[in-house]
Amino acid sequence: MHIYRFRNQTEYTEHVSNQQMKLQERFLFLAQLEKENANKSFEYEAFSITADRKVRLRVDWAHSTGGHINWRERLICPDTNLNNRQRAGYHLFLSELHPYEQDKVYITEQASPFFDFLKKKVVSLTGSEFISVNSAPGAITSAGLRHEDFTNLSFKDNSLDKIISFDCLEHIPNYEAAIRESYRALKPGGRALFSFPFSANDTSTLVRAKVEENGQITHITEPEYHGDPLSSDGCLSYYTFGWDILDTFSLAGFKDVYAAVYWSDIFGYLGNEQIVFVAKK
Repeated sequence: MHIYRFRNQTEYTEHVSNQQMKLQERFLFLAQLEKENANKSFEYEAFSITADRKVRLRVDWAHSTGGHINWRERLICPDTNLNNRQRAGYHLFLSELHPYEQDKVYITEQASPFFDFLKKKVVSLTGSEFISVNSAPGAITSAGLRHEDFTNLSFKDNSLDKIISFDCLEHIPNYEAAIRESYRALKPGGRALFSFPFSANDTSTLVRAKVEENGQITHITEPEYHGDPLSSDGCLSYYTFGWDILDTFSLAGFKDVYAAVYWSDIFGYLGNEQIVFVAKK
């Protein structure tokens, strides 16, 4: 798998400039797949890291926009039922966080296929959902779901080895507090892996909505809602992050923060190059 690591926007911009021919080749490759399979389901053969074997990944046009396949959310493994970003998330968990068998790992999801998969791989794994503002940190519902507020975690200082948070930070108005909590709960040398909506061309984070002092929400851009496993209403996205998010991690105390950019036809990580963030305490 091609993984490039960047610690600032300038490094990333130089990467894009140097990779123009390769990026164009990938674009044409995907365009041809879309043309050959216009508005119909098909399969793409690749090695699934979650199945540990070569499989025929399922592709369809669900969640497509602008006449293009939503590659990030498709390419589903028939063995584990995990899509492109979820399979890559596990791949990057292994390659960037370097987990040990005894590590204590916290992930900010629980009612998800990815949590169910990871539970089989990680001996000491804790997952959670945000249940309600009235729930106590660490409380368990009758359905077995653990409540955690990412801005006020129940974990003790320096108690976790790894934290994984996929597509969660953008739904937290005070995301800076969530990053500080990650730093507090991690052991020295601990690592965190994040994904969230990110605009690689923008230095500054776009504020899409904000919560006023009276609790009302003011929408600054067209409201954007993402899937919520606990509600059919979806979950409001408050931000599309820019490169200044690296500074937020650094200000929280993390000593090394970088963007990991990846793509692979062999593993079926197709679409545009995807970006996740790694922070080391």
